[in-house]
Amino acid sequence: MKKFICLLILFSCTFQSNKEPISKKELFTTNAFSNIHKDIPKPLIPEDNPITDEKIDLGRYLFYEKKLSIDNKFSCATCHEQTRAFTENKKVAIGVLGHSHTKNSMSLTNVGYNSILTWANSNLSKLEIQMLLPMFGESPPELAMSGKEDELIKKLEKEILYQKKFKEAFPNSNNPINIENITKAIASFERSLVSFNSPYDKYIYEKNKDAISDSAKKGERLFFSEKLECFHCHGGFNFSDSTKHERSAFIEFNLHNNGLYNLNNNGDYPKGGQGFFDISHNKKDMGKFKAPTLRNIEVTSPYMHDGSISTLEDVIDHYSKGGRTIASGEFLGDGSKNPYKSGFVKGFTLSDEEKQDLLEFLKSLTDRDFLSNSKYSDPFKK
Repeated sequence: MKKFICLLILFSCTFQSNKEPISKKELFTTNAFSNIHKDIPKPLIPEDNPITDEKIDLGRYLFYEKKLSIDNKFSCATCHEQTRAFTENKKVAIGVLGHSHTKNSMSLTNVGYNSILTWANSNLSKLEIQMLLPMFGESPPELAMSGKEDELIKKLEKEILYQKKFKEAFPNSNNPINIENITKAIASFERSLVSFNSPYDKYIYEKNKDAISDSAKKGERLFFSEKLECFHCHGGFNFSDSTKHERSAFIEFNLHNNGLYNLNNNGDYPKGGQGFFDISHNKKDMGKFKAPTLRNIEVTSPYMHDGSISTLEDVIDHYSKGGRTIASGEFLGDGSKNPYKSGFVKGFTLSDEEKQDLLEFLKSLTDRDFLSNSKYSDPFKK
C-alpha cells in the first residue's frame, strides 16, 4: 500500500506549464454550488470524482476525524480551523509527532478554485493527490500514517458510522473503505468550502451600495490602483492569480517573490522555505510563492508563507516599503533589494487615513457566514 501511494504521488509530480490547457476530462458535473452568484464561475470537478452530497458529508466527517492520525489526536481540522477560514493561529504547522513545518497552514477558502495547491509546488494541482501528503508524508510527518495504511483502514472499518457513510458515498464499490475513497471524500468536502457572501460580494454582485462603508470603497480604489499594484497578484473574483474554474480557457498559475528576505544580499531565502526554487532548483525562482486568496484575510493571521508577519497593518507596511528589512540576526538582509523580487512590489506611500481605508476594504472580504456555517463545522460536536 505504501509503495502504491508513493508511486501515485510521483506520478502526479510531473512539471506543469503555467498555462496548462483545460483537460477535456475535467468537467463540472454537479449542482452542489447552485447558490453561487451567476457572475461567479463554478469550480471544476474531476471526472473521476464526481461530487455528491453523500461524498461531501463523508468528507466532512473524515476532515474532522482524529483517527486519521497516528495517535488519534490530530485531524485535518487541527491545522485548518473553520473560525479562522480554515487556517490556524500558528506561524507554521506542528505535526502530530511535534515536528515543526516550514510553512504556515494555508486557508482552505475556495480551495477548489486553486490551480495549484500548497505555497509553491506547481506539481500539486489535484486535491485527491495533495491529501496523501498530510496523511502519509514524512518530511516532516503531519498525521504520521506512513506505513500504517492498513491500520487506518481497520480503524474506520470498525465504526458503524463509516460502514454506512462509505457505502452511501461509493455505492458501486464492493469494499468502499479504502485510501482512494478517503481522499476523494475529503477532496469533495474541501471543494464545497465556497465563500462568496462577504459584504464586498453584496456590494459587487448584489449591487447593495450600503453593504460596505465609504472608507472601504476608498480602500477598494486604492487596492485596484496602479499606485499600489495589489490587484496584479490578488485579482479576479477570488483575489488570486492562480485560479481555475468552469470558464477558464486554460489553467494558469503565477508565483511571486515579494521581498520578504534577502539573505547574504544575494536573494536567498531561509532553507526549507525557498519557494519554487525548492522544486525547480533554478536561482531565478528563489522566494517565489503563490499569491493566496485574500478572501477572509482578516481572520487568517499570521501572514506570509512562514507566518512571519503578525498583522494586516504590518503586511501593508511591508509592501509600502517594497520589501522587508531585517536589521540583525540570522536572516539579516534588505528584502527591498532582493534581485528576484517581483516588479509589482515597488513600494508606495500612504497617509494614515489611506492605510485605514485599505484595511477596511480588506476586512470587507470577510464572510462571517462561511466562518460559522454548520455545514462546514465539526459533525462530532452537536
